Amino acid sequence: MEKLVVELIKSPIGYKYDQKATLKALGLRKLHDRVIKPKTPQILGMLEKVKHLVKVEEISEEE
Repeated sequence: MEKLVVELIKSPIGYKYDQKATLKALGLRKLHDRVIKPKTPQILGMLEKVKHLVKVEEISEEE
């Protein structure tokens, strides 16, 4: 299954509450925090909402 590495590169200060809540749901709290998430439609939708605040890299996991 494909995985995504998501890094918070811009502060959410000054942005709407729902965008801050989306970052919190993704597990991103501080600048340069990185999390690994599965590539699902739900996660891709969340990333689309905050694409101006995060950097996304795709990695593949060999099983």
